[in-house]
Amino acid sequence: MPDETLPDDVPAGGRLDRTTMRTLGRRAATHPLVDSWAFEPDSISPRSLVISLDATAYPDAVDTARIDIHWFVTNDYYVHYIETRGTSRYQCRWDRHPKTDAPRTHVHPPPDAGDAEPSPLGSHHLDVLFTVLDHVSGRVETLHDEVGSSG
Repeated sequence: MPDETLPDDVPAGGRLDRTTMRTLGRRAATHPLVDSWAFEPDSISPRSLVISLDATAYPDAVDTARIDIHWFVTNDYYVHYIETRGTSRYQCRWDRHPKTDAPRTHVHPPPDAGDAEPSPLGSHHLDVLFTVLDHVSGRVETLHDEVGSSG
């Protein structure tokens, strides 16, 4: 289940854009890595869009993978990729919001979504979604390559 609140360094961003989030969920469902999507905690009062990724696409060591999305009417966003292995997490996050010590559009890189760096992502919701899904596809390939080279 996604965290109930945004990380401390992500401002509220205003009102969530439910229409855009619904579009993102429907379009994400067309991607081969996506298993399902849902509003959390529900569609009446969503706090985030959760895109569940197909666990069978990952090596056995990965328990779950998901993308949590908060998209605001201001076109600011927070897109968080989280992969779990037992009690450990691999994560990164793409943000677009005003930030005093980083560019408006920035990424908190893996493996722990650390300090912000400039991000090439823009503000169009579908471009952001499919660029993130391309990144995740590359991550899955890397994980399989690592398993193949260690076996």
